[in-house]
This record gives sequence, structure tokens and C-alpha cells, in this order.
Amino acid sequence: MTAAARREARLERKRREMVTPEGIALPITLASRSTRFGALLIDLIIIFAVNIGLSILLRSFALAVFAESGLANRAAVLEFLQVVMILISFVLLNGYFMFFELGPRGATLGKRLTGIRIAARDGGRLSAEAVIARNLLRDIELFLPLGLVVAWSIMTMMGEGMGSALLAATIWFFVFALFPFFNRDRLRAGDLIAGTWVVEAPKRKLAEAMSLGEGSRGRSITTGAQYRFGDEELAVYGEYELQTLERVLRENKPDALVTVAETICAKIGWESGVGDERAFLEAFYAQLRARLERDMRFGKRKADKHS
Repeated sequence: MTAAARREARLERKRREMVTPEGIALPITLASRSTRFGALLIDLIIIFAVNIGLSILLRSFALAVFAESGLANRAAVLEFLQVVMILISFVLLNGYFMFFELGPRGATLGKRLTGIRIAARDGGRLSAEAVIARNLLRDIELFLPLGLVVAWSIMTMMGEGMGSALLAATIWFFVFALFPFFNRDRLRAGDLIAGTWVVEAPKRKLAEAMSLGEGSRGRSITTGAQYRFGDEELAVYGEYELQTLERVLRENKPDALVTVAETICAKIGWESGVGDERAFLEAFYAQLRARLERDMRFGKRKADKHS
């Protein structure tokens, strides 16, 4: 087997098909395990750096207050500060992942840098419940056993045995760490519970239609007419549908273009034209995107058609 054939075989093992609630089949590529590990490592470095920065700032502030107020019990102040930092570390560790993954990109800073994102396996919009579930499971999968393993290592170096409980924690850690190697979709336990995939984010941008405003795309290839939509017609869809439409245009599959164009026409009361599906969808995409961006500037946000 040639190198090109082996590469294609590896890519084929990562390819899946996601079916959206509208019945549109979209091809996706699962993120590699090494890429996922790299993204997690970047995220942990960011969290650690922010945590250290906050610790230095809070300690400096507490000591300044201590010096000015003339408090006698410095040890008590520092002990209270440690408790505060533990709480901040917990909120930062969990809030960081949830905040970014609940955003429109479905990706933390580490995932963005490595070109991957979270996606719902049912093709729908990522729900808050799914994101919370997969991230709370991370504590059980990774951070809790890893903390116990580190404690075991430290106590062992100090010559104090910690018993079989921490040996079990080591086994626990490696079982969950290796979990993505034992299923074809590379799912960690949190993905399995939450119903999510980690997939490669599209590297190619949607030409012109992503950056041009209303009416700048979508001229009919048969009549030369320009497709224009009113606010009521654009209001039927939100951010999630915009992302779905972007994927359909990027993939440029004729059957999907026809299906989506017919679906939108049925919702807004238009008659679908034959052969103009691409132009129609480009115009709808550009004008919907411009409308959503305008609404967000004025403090409005419509996540999806059910919002």
C-alpha cells in the first residue's frame, strides 16, 4: 500500500456523516486523539497561567490591605486567601471550558488553535446540558484521579506509603485516559454521556458570502434577478441555522443545496426555483448573517429558530 493510500485509509476511518434535524446529511471528520490532547494541554496551560496571575494579584492586594490596616493575624489572612484561591481555581477550571464551548464556535482557545470543535452527534445545536455534562465528567475522568496520583507520588518520594486506594486511582486515571482508544469514534466518557463528538473545524472559509453584506451575492443564474429578503423572512432562522447553511454551501453538494433551498422556501412562503439553489442560498446566507450581526450590535441575539 502506498503512502497516499495509507493516508487516505486513515482519513476514511475518521470520516462520519452527521444528519441535521432538517434531514440534511453533512460529512464531518473526527479530530485525532493527538490533536485533542494538544488542545487540552494548551487549555490547561492557559488556565494555569491565569490562575497564577490571579494568585499573585490577590496575594499582593491582601498583603497591602494587611499592611495598611495593621491586622495582627497575618497567618489567618493568608489562610483565608488560600481558601479563596481554591474556590477561584475550581470555578476557573470548570467555567473556562463551559464558557467557550457554549459559545457559537463550540471550542475553547486550545481547540481553536488546533482546529477542532465540539459537535452534537444528533446534528442539532449544542445544548447547555450537554456541555455541562461533558465538562463535569472531566473532573471524574481526569482531574480527580490525577490529583490523587500526584499526591501518591509526593508521599512515595517522602517515604510514606499511601495504600492500595491510590494505586486504584492510578488505574482509574489510565482507564479513562485510554478510553478514546477503545471506541471507533474516539469518544471520551464525557462525550459518550453528553452525546457529543470532537470534530475538525472547517479550514476553508466560505468565499465572499461570509464577508459581504446584504444583497451582495445571490444573483440568479437564469434571470439575473437579485434575491432580496425581508426581516420577517430572515427571522425564521438564527445562529445555529446560519452555521448549518454555511456548511451546506461549503460542501456544495447539489442534493443538499436543493433540499435546503426547498426547506427555506417552504418556511418563508417562496416558490423554489429550479437551478438557482446555490444563488438563492448564498443570498439568504449573506443577508441572514448581516441581520444577525446587526442585531447583536444592538444587544439582540437569536441562537436558533426556537429562541
